[in-house]
Amino acid sequence: MKIIFILSIFLITTSLFSQTNISGKVIDEKGKAVSGVNVFIEGTYDGSSSAEDGSFSFETSTTGNQILVASFLVFETLKTKIDVSNFQNIILKLKDNVNALDAVVITAGTFESGGKAKVSVLKPLDIVTTAGSAGNIIAALQTLPGTQNVGEDGRLFVRGGEANETQTFVDGIRVSQPYGASAQNVPTRGRFSPFLFDGISFSTGGYSAEYGEALSSVLLLNTKNEVDFNKTEISVMTVGLGLGNTQKWDKSSLSVNGSYINLAPYQYIVKQNVDWNSPFQSLSGETVYRYNFTNGILKVYAAFDSSKFDINQENINSPNKIRVNLNNNNFYFNTSYKGVFGKNWQLVSGISYGNSQNKIKVDLDDIANAENAAHFKFKVRKNLSNRIKMSFGADYFITKFGEDISSNSGTLNSIGYNSNIAAVFAESDIFFSKKLAAKVGVRFLHNDLLEESAFSPRISLAYKVAKNSQVSLAYGDFSQTPNSDYIKYSKFYEFESEKASHYILNYQFSKNGKTLIAEAYYKAYNNLVKYNTPSIQYNSDFNNDGFGFAKGLDIFWRDSESIKNLEYWISYSYIDSERNYKNFPTQATPNFIANHSLSLVTKYWIGSWKSQIGFTNSFSTARPYNNPNELEFMNGKTKAYNNLSFNWAYLLSQQKILYFSVSNVLGTQNVYGYDYAKNPNSNGVYNRSAVTPAADRFFFVGFFWTLSANKKDNQLKNL
Repeated sequence: MKIIFILSIFLITTSLFSQTNISGKVIDEKGKAVSGVNVFIEGTYDGSSSAEDGSFSFETSTTGNQILVASFLVFETLKTKIDVSNFQNIILKLKDNVNALDAVVITAGTFESGGKAKVSVLKPLDIVTTAGSAGNIIAALQTLPGTQNVGEDGRLFVRGGEANETQTFVDGIRVSQPYGASAQNVPTRGRFSPFLFDGISFSTGGYSAEYGEALSSVLLLNTKNEVDFNKTEISVMTVGLGLGNTQKWDKSSLSVNGSYINLAPYQYIVKQNVDWNSPFQSLSGETVYRYNFTNGILKVYAAFDSSKFDINQENINSPNKIRVNLNNNNFYFNTSYKGVFGKNWQLVSGISYGNSQNKIKVDLDDIANAENAAHFKFKVRKNLSNRIKMSFGADYFITKFGEDISSNSGTLNSIGYNSNIAAVFAESDIFFSKKLAAKVGVRFLHNDLLEESAFSPRISLAYKVAKNSQVSLAYGDFSQTPNSDYIKYSKFYEFESEKASHYILNYQFSKNGKTLIAEAYYKAYNNLVKYNTPSIQYNSDFNNDGFGFAKGLDIFWRDSESIKNLEYWISYSYIDSERNYKNFPTQATPNFIANHSLSLVTKYWIGSWKSQIGFTNSFSTARPYNNPNELEFMNGKTKAYNNLSFNWAYLLSQQKILYFSVSNVLGTQNVYGYDYAKNPNSNGVYNRSAVTPAADRFFFVGFFWTLSANKKDNQLKNL
């Protein structure tokens, strides 16, 4: 009996402490062995690492069904259900981790800045330290390929598209009036100061299905999510004054920025090529309030500006100058929330409201117009897996525009429109591997003013051809309501949406502070608005029979490592574009397009001088114009454009900066085009006048003082 008892204890002990061998081999998706993979039984210390040939072997005391885990940094973690008693010489295949730093990313048609961008072609500093930009976001973007420098306008023209074909968004919510008011051939500026933004995404085409109502491009401005400390910033400039303050609390912060601009003192000293009765003046301000919840962030953004000027403009069709007196008031409000909820769900929502009012007196005629615009947006995003991310949402645009024209003869004409656009969108990011990814989306909208609906598919593909380079493809259909110059007459005519299709091929290389982007594209336009009068007027005969194309090549190179303390980038664009739209009698290249554009931007830090100096040279070939003295339409050509600008920031102390800049250092006599008389003179010749800059050069001097708790922060980033 004693012997039986001892034997039973021995058998039980042997069973309890018996070890089962687990073995196999780890390979990647191409069948190659992977070494160093951590393979173990979940919830235990039983495991080992794979050898050079990918093999692994270890013993475990567990029994039955278990979870075998294979983990390695650049691969997705693999969890496999196994039967311990029957798991020998089994193959484990690991998939690439598509979230790794060297994974492919969709880049066709997109230039990004900010710390969150995987490949940042512009840093936030660049927006304001580019010589010639004068702190204007739009001017800095005009040094990128794909843009046209239209000096007499000042807005953003992208790849053959007019300025109204680019939409601006702040934190994902549309800005209805992104530019200041202006008169003919007097350039405007973007309304937004770089002071409050830390990220910019500029899409030259093929953009996400999340965004609509833009034929050519979207500009996404992202306000800062957080601030480091309390500070006050003071600016004293030759053109005005600026004051900014930031307050930071435990879960929230508030940034306020205000400025007053008055060009009268400057233009009294530096004579202009225009006749001002009252030079440009403006009072503006911006503010951002941020509150951090446990699972999200709420941001409230508001901006206002009030501007005015009074100018006498020469007109080739009038013996006397035409007086233009303009007053503009603009207000923009935006609130957005971004957070997470549930299991891998993300919510983005927001509302914006914009109001712009213009009072314009043209000689003895009065024009008053007002636009009220709102945007409501809702988007949710779900990570279905590590390889599939799905987003869908909806947005709603409301626009109300009215204009009253009171002529000297006593007549009053009132025109305008009310537009409501509802849209839904869905998009999926699919990572087939670390080297291959796709973005597939669709947007559907209904426009009640035009009484039409549109379905717009969009797709992008990216493939990583080497460790530091990749290629991308993009295709998309885009539609946009004709601009207010046309549809304010919608009660007389039936308009349709203008449309464009984008095709993009992109190559990108990025390594050790060097970035190369080369992109070829083709855009096909249709449904463009045409009219049959010399200018847009109430009795024009409108239709949507216009069409056109734009094709070209953009190249961007940036280097911040080859030469110590020097950063530079080079942009080159070639474009071939023709349209039959507006009152064109035939298909031709519009007057804002130069076939070749080249920009060189340099920034150099001289430690012994405590200075940063910069040069920007922008060059473009001749632009076309129509000469009625010739038989062929749009056959004239301006001379080539060239502008060399310089800036110098000198640190008087850590928090005090003296800043100087001058545009067009060489005093190049640039000509943007020509205005021709409507009727010929007694000799049968149409007289003309050249469209030129308001001044040959622009000088700027400023003193910038920062007061902060750390006594180190300064405004070099804002210059």
